[in-house]
Amino acid sequence: MLQAIGILIGILIVLLGIIMIYDARILTKKFFGFGDQNEATNGLKILGFIVAIVGGLIIYFVRY
Repeated sequence: MLQAIGILIGILIVLLGIIMIYDARILTKKFFGFGDQNEATNGLKILGFIVAIVGGLIIYFVRY
């Protein structure tokens, strides 16, 4: 039971990272109001990639 909960949490974190990568431009326009939008978009994509990797590692270590 605990393993299934851990895998579910890992999947949700991976999905959050993927959403951050694909919708970075939209999220940047919505939440941030400063001028250099390209820098913020790149930063959000990098953060989304790191979050997706962390979620994948959670799934890997909970499963094995």
